[in-house]
Amino acid sequence: MARHLPLWLDSFPKSRRPDYPRFRGEIDTDVVIIGGGLTGCASAWSFSAAGVKTIVLEADRIGAGSTAGSLGIIREDFDASFQDTAARHGLRAARTIWQGLRRASLDFAAAIRRLNLRCDLVQQDLLHVVRRDAEPVKRLRREYDARRAAGFDHSWLTAAALSREAAVDGGAAIRTRGFTFDPFRAGLGFAAAAADRGADVFERSPVRRIRAGRKLVQVATATGTIRARAVVVTGGAALQDLRALRRHLSPRQSYAVVTESLPAVVRRELGRRASALTDAGEPPHFLRWLKDDRVLFAGADHEPVPARAREKMLVQRAGQLMYELSTMYPAISGAMAQWTWDVAQDATIDGLPYIGLHRNFPRHLFALGHGRHGAAVAWLAARLLLREFHESPDKGDELFGFSRILK
Repeated sequence: MARHLPLWLDSFPKSRRPDYPRFRGEIDTDVVIIGGGLTGCASAWSFSAAGVKTIVLEADRIGAGSTAGSLGIIREDFDASFQDTAARHGLRAARTIWQGLRRASLDFAAAIRRLNLRCDLVQQDLLHVVRRDAEPVKRLRREYDARRAAGFDHSWLTAAALSREAAVDGGAAIRTRGFTFDPFRAGLGFAAAAADRGADVFERSPVRRIRAGRKLVQVATATGTIRARAVVVTGGAALQDLRALRRHLSPRQSYAVVTESLPAVVRRELGRRASALTDAGEPPHFLRWLKDDRVLFAGADHEPVPARAREKMLVQRAGQLMYELSTMYPAISGAMAQWTWDVAQDATIDGLPYIGLHRNFPRHLFALGHGRHGAAVAWLAARLLLREFHESPDKGDELFGFSRILK
């Protein structure tokens, strides 16, 4: 029977899990961050390391939500089409946005190493694979050519090279660089590093109300109130005070399974297992090889279901994923899932995250709709939002915010 918990959360020793207090009382600070996932914790470190008085409010436990349910990949490209981004926003804007994520992917890995966060960070390429049909291969080639023309050093794999590399019967692939890691451990590490820099971290402190004034923003929980110069929202778009944002976001539920350890006779049929894989499916799948000879396989996205139907849907989607995994790698057929879970994500209008300002929400800084694009977005947000707070944005920062779609 599979455990219905994220692998990262379930495998972390409970005795080593930090326990932060609930927020109580009234306090003034510079910045209050809503959401204690990887983005919130990385932002807390970024702000506090810059000398900004910072408070983190997490509704549940640090890192236990979408971070624990994430795939643990730091990718240099968006889970989107560069061609589509250029068609919608122009080539110059598309190049700026995609280059921003590439830099963030490298800087994030460097920050993890610099802070000595023990989260199993390993360099690993990502292969974007299409099936062996003429039209998908042509579309992928046009995407690859557009990326190369824009200056990105991604590489092309033919069907034969893909078969040698990953033992997959596909038509072609684009190779990008990246890293894999344990996102839950990284989130805990950034929270601890932020606390060492003076940030105050609170768990089990859901936000009930946000009120922006002329000089300050007021954030209220059930047991206290915080007055700050700005609020950073990395989660909690469902709050009533932020209901106007819902038209820009489409809630989705994604699912993941982790197999049992695969025996040597199966592993010999799986290629080098040196790169993570994603495909062009609707919805797309993601495959990552784990260090103990397991496979993490994710996809089967669906609209959110009522809480009473969640368990049934989880079992059904886990079975679907295991079947789809066996069609990709027939040798895995018959393997059992040992972990399965779901995670909530928000899709955006143009498939890219919203990081920055919104003209209708003064003193708010947002990082929303970023779950499907990998953990580099967390670092991109942590640095960009700090620049916005200091009113010293870099050229092109505005392209990541809501102004990109509010024209």
